[in-house]
Amino acid sequence: MPVITNIEDLRVLAQKRVPRMFYDYADSGSWTESTYRANSDDFAPIKFRQRVAVNMENRTLQTTMVGEPVTMPVALAPTGLTGMQHADGEILAARAAEKFGVPFTLSTMSICSIEDIAAHTTKPFWFQMYVLKDRNFIVRLIERAKAANCSALVLTLDLQVLGQRHKDIKNGLSAPPRLTLPNILNMMTKPRWCLGMLGTKRRHFGNIVGHAESVTDMSSLSSWTAQQFDPALSWNDVEWIKKLWGGKLIIKGIMDAEDARLAVDSGADALIVSNHGGRQLDGAPSSISMLPIIKDAVGDRIEIHMDSGIRSGQDALKAIALGAKGVYIGRAFLYGLGALGEQGVTKCLELIHREMDITMAFCGHTDIKNVDRNILLS
Repeated sequence: MPVITNIEDLRVLAQKRVPRMFYDYADSGSWTESTYRANSDDFAPIKFRQRVAVNMENRTLQTTMVGEPVTMPVALAPTGLTGMQHADGEILAARAAEKFGVPFTLSTMSICSIEDIAAHTTKPFWFQMYVLKDRNFIVRLIERAKAANCSALVLTLDLQVLGQRHKDIKNGLSAPPRLTLPNILNMMTKPRWCLGMLGTKRRHFGNIVGHAESVTDMSSLSSWTAQQFDPALSWNDVEWIKKLWGGKLIIKGIMDAEDARLAVDSGADALIVSNHGGRQLDGAPSSISMLPIIKDAVGDRIEIHMDSGIRSGQDALKAIALGAKGVYIGRAFLYGLGALGEQGVTKCLELIHREMDITMAFCGHTDIKNVDRNILLS
């Protein structure tokens, strides 16, 4: 394995090994990508308060997220087409997360199905869902998630309409990729990826094809998805889903203090401060800039999580200091997956754990549960 010392090393290797359309799908934002860039850039001005002559022995990052024990306050975010970054990608990522002791969240738009993940893991995982017009499909999805023993439902609210991502349009994104001359030529430069895909049967959206009415193959899927995201979504739908699910509910896509208060009123167990990784509303503020505002608005009335822009353990620690109970990594683990498969996801988690642990020590703390804004310079 090449020497990997940070997430950027994994990104560079993934770019070499993953076909262009799928690498671009993961590593891009909507329109001008200003929010996508701000998500990472806005961590830099946040500075740590270094302490010395403090006992740094017996450190621990162990805590809980929605009541579940975790080895560090980090979860793998739900990411679409994960199984196109590497063959059987969702299975590999879920196994790495389980071994490391952090939550894995499966996307509705995954390549491997709910049942695939349940068959290849031994502990409960989380499932992410969109509010779709086909309510019968939603009911069946929830029933399948319950049958798979999923321990939390992550409900994404910021995809009522689909943001435009220029690279996906120009690349002609599809799963599996269309065998056009440019795609064939590009895939010929990615032999590891091609061999992996030849060895798996999982090449389409496993949670949808064969489960949604009128979707029997890939040709009918694109028209179905274009019609299914529900622009009429309201908090009444959230209430309906909460009752139908009956378990722990996490609401994803909160970027406004008033919406955060509505999330509290909905009875959700947690909210995720998230702008969808800069893939929806370009020109929106970064997630990290909104985190303290939302924390101040709702206090401890709901557990607050955060995603978008985290590329290191230091980023994660800054988010914890500003009020997040846990954070999610999406692109960071996808880089690891595309670069080295399951081993790469494990490497990503190891890097983030080590960076968070060492930085916490330099800030004079030994227990992540005691970290707050005092480790930051005002």
